[in-house]
Amino acid sequence: MKRKLFVVVMGVFLSLVAVTATYAGETIKLKFAAFFPVTHKFCGVNQQFCDEIKKRTNGRVEITHYGGGTLANAPKMFNSVLEGIADFGLAAAALTRGRFPMAEAFDSPMGLPSAWVASHVANDTYEKFKPKEWDKVHVTNLLCVGPVIVISLKKPVNTMEDLRGLKVRSVGRQADAVKALGATPVAMDPADMYESMRRGVLDGAVGPAEMLKGWKLGELAKYSTIAKGVGNAPLFYIVMNKGKWDSLPDDLKKIFDEVSLEFREKYAVAAQELDIEGIALLKEHGGQVISLSDAEAKRWEQAVAPVVTDYKKELVSLGYTQAEADAYLAFIKERTAYWTQKEKEKGIARAY
Repeated sequence: MKRKLFVVVMGVFLSLVAVTATYAGETIKLKFAAFFPVTHKFCGVNQQFCDEIKKRTNGRVEITHYGGGTLANAPKMFNSVLEGIADFGLAAAALTRGRFPMAEAFDSPMGLPSAWVASHVANDTYEKFKPKEWDKVHVTNLLCVGPVIVISLKKPVNTMEDLRGLKVRSVGRQADAVKALGATPVAMDPADMYESMRRGVLDGAVGPAEMLKGWKLGELAKYSTIAKGVGNAPLFYIVMNKGKWDSLPDDLKKIFDEVSLEFREKYAVAAQELDIEGIALLKEHGGQVISLSDAEAKRWEQAVAPVVTDYKKELVSLGYTQAEADAYLAFIKERTAYWTQKEKEKGIARAY
């Protein structure tokens, strides 16, 4: 009787060991979607992230990266993550205006000085406020591209008056600022910018210097105008499907969090480098960089100031109190000053 009981117990034990071993041996395969061209620096960092996860998990997790919008284009990226088409997704919050109201602060002319500073400020605001707009996903990282410049195909822009009549690609609240400055904003998927400028459908674009290299606009544009003080730095999200995240064992979640934190700096540095490389590419193709005079820069700041005022009003209309809206923007200003000082201490170069 004891022998039979022993055999039964051992059988159950060995079965459990076999099941556990089989489960442990299974590779978790995930998909990471991005709309940037596969040659873009961000896609390179994405691949590094995928490789590092595989390394840290000893091959238990494999993430396949899909760049160039092959799995999901930019406007559909967030839904593709919610629906499980992609397990990870990277896109700009501004491309789906109204969906990420608190993230849109970074698309407003807040005077953000650089991509590196703005990226760290964005992550600080998420950690402090945990905006409900991200509740349906697991936020892996937030990053920002550099403050906007005017990229002009043919006409030099030295004053606001030079913007009048120009059709420039811009999206989200950035488009509000473009309109306030006198140009005509044209909403467009970033993948269509190059061809639209080449054909003369667009007179230019308003966005970070990153676009000069990342989207090759520096091959076409003749002028780039630096508008210091206007400083919106569009926010990009890297999010993970919530169900997929919840299904991961705790030890893998810990690894994901550790790697994501390390890559926060990598993305911020890459964004900063892209601006520098973008200006360099423009110059290589004979393009000219124009800096506004102090007096003209002040005019631009005053012209776009109502965009921030309107943004705060919209936050209040969504249910935030005036005090909460004011505190949120004040926190962004405070962290901007903090990270600007850190940028200086670290000797991190800026494009402009």
